[in-house]
Amino acid sequence: MDILFVHSNASKAIYQDLAKQHSAIEPPIWAAMLANSIRTVGYDACILDAEAERIDYLQTAQRIVEAKPRIVCFVVYGQQPSASSQNMEGATATCSELKDLLPNVFTVFVGGHVAALPQETLQNEPSIDAVCQNEGVYTLRDLLAVDHLDDLTLLKKVRGLVFRATSGEIFTNAPAPIVPSDRLEIDLPGMAWDLLPSINSYRTAGWHSWSNDNEREPFAALYTSLGCPYRCSFCMINIINRTQSNQTITSADSNIYRRWSPEFVIRQFDYLASLGVRNIKIADELFVLNPNHFLRICKMIQERGYDFNIWAYSRVDTCKPEYLESLSKAGVKWLGLGIENPNEVLRKDIHKDGYLDVRVVDIIHLIREAGINVGGNYIFGLPHDTLESMNETLSFALENMTEMANFYCAMAYPGSPLHLRARQLKVSLPQTYTGYSQHSYDCLNMSNDNLTAAEILGFRDFAWQKYHTDPRYLDLLSTRFGSTTRKDVEKTATIKLKRKLLES
Repeated sequence: MDILFVHSNASKAIYQDLAKQHSAIEPPIWAAMLANSIRTVGYDACILDAEAERIDYLQTAQRIVEAKPRIVCFVVYGQQPSASSQNMEGATATCSELKDLLPNVFTVFVGGHVAALPQETLQNEPSIDAVCQNEGVYTLRDLLAVDHLDDLTLLKKVRGLVFRATSGEIFTNAPAPIVPSDRLEIDLPGMAWDLLPSINSYRTAGWHSWSNDNEREPFAALYTSLGCPYRCSFCMINIINRTQSNQTITSADSNIYRRWSPEFVIRQFDYLASLGVRNIKIADELFVLNPNHFLRICKMIQERGYDFNIWAYSRVDTCKPEYLESLSKAGVKWLGLGIENPNEVLRKDIHKDGYLDVRVVDIIHLIREAGINVGGNYIFGLPHDTLESMNETLSFALENMTEMANFYCAMAYPGSPLHLRARQLKVSLPQTYTGYSQHSYDCLNMSNDNLTAAEILGFRDFAWQKYHTDPRYLDLLSTRFGSTTRKDVEKTATIKLKRKLLES
């Protein structure tokens, strides 16, 4: 085998007891896209999805040894764009086990975390031989063309590679380009579904299943576009678009947006429909962005008569009333809205791209009237947040309840402008990968000038509990989805996350 793409399993460390039944198990989109890309240029690729197969670090390492790959590529992404850092926990632990069993195998990592911190990753992780500076499509092709992976001269020619020589010295090669828009369908031609476990191995998030009679399986996820044109301070999604080696580059410096043609995308939906999949996540950072793109996809889905249960993302200021009927008829049952903070001043401070003035409440009502459920996303602890402003955010969420609500702490994800700012100001950052998980025991969110990290995390957990046990919210669920959904949420609310930061 030329290359084995590995998606590791760290769900227990990342989600604690929520991992047993409540967290989603999502197809590893980037692993499947990279594997398919590699196959188009004649190399033999396979995928090992340890999370879907429910195997631990050592079992995963043993499976890799049995596969006898020439190169092992750990693809470190996650269920949301900012999850790469937390998923480094499982990838590095598995890689370490692998090196104990097979010391000479060549290991390379690709993903948001290593794109943000390539040299630092190699300095901290002796089991990793190399990392990709960006999405890795052309870097991996160049690497596979190297006949002798211990040849320093040949490795130095691999575009976009940062690697450790046998001497221990770390080399940073010239950057590689990312796939241009006009070559997406050639060089990134969709996902290698045939290399993944059965589609029934994947389950969606509980709330997404509420609009599908609580059926969570099968579940699929796919991209119709890559990247985002915006420059939000808390987001690191665009860091994999980097084409510079400058250590102060953040995702705001590589806010590139690319999309596949609607005609290409609909063929992916055709395939999923043939498998009997209803639960589909459109993983685009912003699906509701370019109407020439998403409305055409919606029209083709509607013309085919598919009965999907789709979840997609939108900004509040890109979700226009005239789009909602088309989205609803295409099977979009959920729109995740980045409300973040209802305070106009604070929201404009984190959206550095001229966030348009909109009435969030009006958008929520219009979406619901179109038959689409709303997932409201809120962030506590942004740079100028105070206890008073966090209470205002919670009050807004309680007064304008959505069918689902996520409450996050501001986290300095590597690659985001917030991470660079935190380092410059010497703000405490996680010392573990799981520390970047919102649900982990050792979660370490950002402090700010007004609040400690513990105060913010404690408020976040309090807000989540208050919202999800509020009788008005539970009544909303009963009315919208039935008693089973209400009982599921009541059961989930009994699971208490343990927090190291709050123990004292």
